[in-house]
Amino acid sequence: MLRRGLLVGLGAAATGAVLPGSVQRGLGALDPSPCAVAAVVEASRRDFGACRYDALARALPRRIEFAQALDGRPEQSADAVAALHIIATRLCIKRGDDHVAALTADRALAAALRGADAVTVAEAHRMVSSVWRRRGHYADATDIAVAAAQGLARHRDTGLTERLSVQGNLYATAAYTAAKQGDRHAAHALIGEAEATAGRLGRDAELRGSVFGPGQVLLHRISISHLLGDAGQAVEYARRVDPAALPTAERRARYWIDVARAFDQWGKPDRCYQALLAAERAAPQEVRRGAVRAMAAGLLRHDRSLPGVRGFAQRIGAVAGPRG
Repeated sequence: MLRRGLLVGLGAAATGAVLPGSVQRGLGALDPSPCAVAAVVEASRRDFGACRYDALARALPRRIEFAQALDGRPEQSADAVAALHIIATRLCIKRGDDHVAALTADRALAAALRGADAVTVAEAHRMVSSVWRRRGHYADATDIAVAAAQGLARHRDTGLTERLSVQGNLYATAAYTAAKQGDRHAAHALIGEAEATAGRLGRDAELRGSVFGPGQVLLHRISISHLLGDAGQAVEYARRVDPAALPTAERRARYWIDVARAFDQWGKPDRCYQALLAAERAAPQEVRRGAVRAMAAGLLRHDRSLPGVRGFAQRIGAVAGPRG
C-alpha cells in the first residue's frame, strides 16, 4: 500500500480537486462503489490532461485510499489503484521528482498485475520504462517498452482501439528513449513502428487519459529530432501539426515546449521565447518544469531584445521575483 508520506513530494495532503457530483463534497462521505471509484479515476485523468497539477497532487493520496477500499471486487480495485498510480507517476515525472516516480511506478505495476486488465499492465510497464530512462538505463528502458507492446499484441480479447493506442504509445516511448541514448537507427525504427500502429488507428484518440494517433507520432518525431540534434527537422515536423487540434491542454503545451527546445537548439531565441509564451497560455502549470526553467534562464541574456522575458522567467520560477 502506498503510504501518504510517499506522496509528500507531490504536495499532497488532502482532497480538494475537481470531482464529479457528490464526490466533490468529500470522498469520506461516500462508500467506494465501482461507479464512484471509476469517477475518481476519470477525474484524475481529466485533471492531468488539463494540467491542474497542484489540485491533482493534493487529491491523489485520498483518491488512492478510496480505490483501495473498494470491497468485494479485488481485481477492479487493483485496476483502479494501478490507474491512479500511473497518473501519480506521470505527475512526478512532470515535477522532476524521480525518486517518488520510481515508487509510484513500482506500485502501479504491482497493482496492475493483481488486476485483470492487460491494457493497465502495459501502461504500468510504460511508466516503469520512463523511470528507467530517467535513471539513465536506456537499453533496459527500451526493452521494457518494446516487450510490453509485443505482449499486449497477444491479448486479442482487449478492444482493438485501446490495444493499438497503448501499443503505439509504448513504441513511441521506446523511440524517444533510443533517441535519448543517441541510437539514431533504433529511434527511427521504433517511431516507424509507432507510425504504423497509428496508421491502423487512423486518428488521434484519447483513451484512459493518454492520447495516441498520427498527430501524436508527429509530436514524438519533433522530440526525437531534437534529441538527435536535428533542430531544423524538428521544426519541419512541428509545422505539420495544428496545435489547436490537439485534444488536451497538456498535449498543446508539450507541443509548444518541444518547439521551443528545437528553436533553442537552432539558436533562435526569439522563436524559442514565443513558443514558451504559447505553452504558458496553453497550460501555465506545465511551464514550471525544470527543462522550461532552464530555457528561460538561458534566454535572460537576450532580455534587451525579448521584452517581458524576465517577467516570464520569474513567473515560472526560473529566477527570483522582485521583493515586495
